[in-house]
Amino acid sequence: MALVGPPPLLDSNPFATVLGDLREERSATVPFPPGDTRVSLARTRRFNDDPLPLLLEAYERYGPVFTLRLFHGNVVFMLGPAANHYMTVSHAANFTWRESHMRELIGLMGDGLLTIDGDFHRRSRLAMLPGFHRERILASVDVMVAETERALDQLGWAGSSNTIDLYTWTRRLTLRIAMRALFGLDPDGAVARSVDAAGLFEQALAFFTSETTLRMFRGPLTPWARMQQAARSLDELIYSEISSRRSTGERGEDILSLLLDAHDEDGSTLTDLQIRDEVMTLMFAGHDTTTSTVAFMFYELAHHPEILARLYAEQDAELEGGRPSASQLMSGELAELEMVFDETLRKYPPAWVGPRRSVEPFEFAGCTVPGRAFVNYSSWASHHLPDVYPEPEEFRPERFAPEAKAALPKGAYIPFGGGSRTCIGMRFGQLEIRAIATLLLARFELSLPEDFALEIRQMPTISPKSGLPMIVQERSAQARPKRQPIARPFA
Repeated sequence: MALVGPPPLLDSNPFATVLGDLREERSATVPFPPGDTRVSLARTRRFNDDPLPLLLEAYERYGPVFTLRLFHGNVVFMLGPAANHYMTVSHAANFTWRESHMRELIGLMGDGLLTIDGDFHRRSRLAMLPGFHRERILASVDVMVAETERALDQLGWAGSSNTIDLYTWTRRLTLRIAMRALFGLDPDGAVARSVDAAGLFEQALAFFTSETTLRMFRGPLTPWARMQQAARSLDELIYSEISSRRSTGERGEDILSLLLDAHDEDGSTLTDLQIRDEVMTLMFAGHDTTTSTVAFMFYELAHHPEILARLYAEQDAELEGGRPSASQLMSGELAELEMVFDETLRKYPPAWVGPRRSVEPFEFAGCTVPGRAFVNYSSWASHHLPDVYPEPEEFRPERFAPEAKAALPKGAYIPFGGGSRTCIGMRFGQLEIRAIATLLLARFELSLPEDFALEIRQMPTISPKSGLPMIVQERSAQARPKRQPIARPFA
């Protein structure tokens, strides 16, 4: 017998969904917070293209809780440390995810951890937690290092400079790492080679950057149809591996094996569809956020040579043979890199918005919010509040020196969400970013073309809109120690 999954959405027809949202809004029993509540396509387009200034302007005008009418309905935003803690921890039970504005993700992810709530979310998370225990994550170090060095070696610079799209390069690398380390999939196998997984995810997620009105349509050649086409191609890879594992009984130390053998108290197991949904979700989350963070980190380093110089000095002093030890990667022992990492996630948190829907009416900061209202927190906006982070547009890793980090208010720093919905792969992602950044810094110098101007898109994670072209120059042999085998700690 299969595990009972989440209830279906009330209606998958987007036009019926809009009408349902409007009915819910009109039936509100308490007022919405103050804000800009007139219909405005210009505001909607601005939110889609460049939401951060819009949210910060509303915060200055209305305070930590405000309403914006976006497309067809009112959306409540709650910003700041207290708001983040309220929504993700202290009153998280009064908010659901599944019927929020990210519900269209179900069209790609299905009913994975990102799109489910309640008891099914709790049981699904418990089933996958063993795959993210410290020992399992530590066992992934060798894969991360091997795949990163493979990607670096294959570029074939041979001491000369070259220009690459660091964002695209990192996306392909991190997807290979996710396939091997999380799911035991061979990225060089026949099925995987026939599927451009990185390109397909890019195609699918482009749905969320398309014009808002176009997302309403479901016919051929629409953004929805292109997302569904990409999902079907990715399904070929996932279902092929599920079928192979079921028929051969092959298992490994990976999450796919855990899902195949997972069962509830009464012996219920996961269906192929449920396993597919979790694999699709974790493949997306396991590579997309890491890709963006690495890209934004090196963008900032290219603009701050004094910070980069400190990182190079730390690399040369602390790394043995040009390679980090597993202990250095797992525990964040490279202090300069750790502060750069934290500041990158402050300025560019990949999961920039936390979409929710309230269950019951509530009051916060002197404002009432109706039940069944769309309510969002935004780590991106909260991380840019000058009353929390002075001069927030400045890239200052020293904000995250140990004493300064410990003094931050509760809820001030939430790049991985919070509470029961904290990213399950947070430790894996941290380890992966440290490994990629460390190995890149140990071997290469990266700089930006003079004419490059960064633009940011939301799809639904933030990333460089036009990729990240970088000029890559191999560091001199004198600056790089000879490579040594990776040191395995905790023996």
